Amino acid sequence: MIKWADVIHFTNKGNPTPDKRVEKTEEEWKQILTPEEFQVARLKGTERSFSSEMCSLFEPGIYECKCCGTLLFDATEKFESGTGWPSFTQPVKENAIGYYADKSHGMIRVEVVCNTCDAHLGHIFPDGPPPSGLRYCINALSLNKVKE
Repeated sequence: MIKWADVIHFTNKGNPTPDKRVEKTEEEWKQILTPEEFQVARLKGTERSFSSEMCSLFEPGIYECKCCGTLLFDATEKFESGTGWPSFTQPVKENAIGYYADKSHGMIRVEVVCNTCDAHLGHIFPDGPPPSGLRYCINALSLNKVKE
């Protein structure tokens, strides 16, 4: 189980090695993503809070990266955070997510990305439920729900 100390370690010392890497040009990403998905996933944008029905969906399944299809989160780790973005307590694998210091907008946060293709997913905070205490606050536009 990943804890906040692990997140800080990855942010400061480097991320776990992903199982594979997917790299495309900006033009290639634009061909497979909508303009809104491209803005969020490739340009580090943020969708409006409460703009996706994905926040209130809690059916079994797996969430994958919209860009490369890497499995990122299991619905069993999803919870209602009240923030307006889908929230999870853990990724499916330790090396599925990359962590980077984000000092934009006058704040210090930890950005989370798909560790396979570097798609911007959102941010992580140490205010989630036990036992991990983590809240992966994720843009729905960066995810696909895979039905089980």
